[in-house]
Amino acid sequence: MELLSEITHSLYLTVYDVLPIVLIIFFFQLLVIRRRIANLQRVLVGFVYVVIGLSLFLLGLEKALFPLGRIMAEQLTSPAFILSSEQALRSLHWQDYYWVYLFAFAIGFSTTVAEPALIAVAIKANQVSAGTISVQGLRTAVALGVALGISLGSYRIITGLPLHYFIISGYLIVVLQTFFAPRMIVPLAYDSGGVTTSTVTVPLVTALGLGLAESVPGRNALIDGFGLIAFASLFPMITVMAYAQLAAFRARH
Repeated sequence: MELLSEITHSLYLTVYDVLPIVLIIFFFQLLVIRRRIANLQRVLVGFVYVVIGLSLFLLGLEKALFPLGRIMAEQLTSPAFILSSEQALRSLHWQDYYWVYLFAFAIGFSTTVAEPALIAVAIKANQVSAGTISVQGLRTAVALGVALGISLGSYRIITGLPLHYFIISGYLIVVLQTFFAPRMIVPLAYDSGGVTTSTVTVPLVTALGLGLAESVPGRNALIDGFGLIAFASLFPMITVMAYAQLAAFRARH
């Protein structure tokens, strides 16, 4: 009964959120464009699927992905896991959390490779470029960027360094790369930073950041727990342009 109540509540919230989108679409279609909606029955069935899918997805996030990321962060930062019995009396340093960095890299890479939005962008880029841009190559470049970004973001949370130092430095690199990278790859690189912040990556990365901030001594969940998504959006731009620059260099030589 409790699960049924939670599903019903999630369904209600999803309908409440999706309804304005439906009203806007119908308003412009019927009153502005003044045309009947083609395949109305199929459209309505599609909206029902969307509402049910989003409801179950949000419930799954709350029940599985958020707790999973938080539990992994707590376990990986536990002094009992990091230090042996001989080291138990000394304080922890940033280099002691190497398992956290490795987990952040692995989870960033794997979730990005599985990201539906990235797969769609990579396929379209391959089609538009007549095969010049490899689907697997683009996905790997973006995944490496997210993995590196989340690892560096985890380091920032553990050390407590200010977020803006990293973000400003990263965007300076992006601006410099923009002048030297092949022109055809720059818009795609900028879009690649956006598609990483989607359904698979965001829940686990957010949970990891909050779990780290709650587990590392001296950190505040509100101040230090967020910001990993910024790293996940920034570093794919760097790696995609670097991938294109490397390919252009190899082609010249």
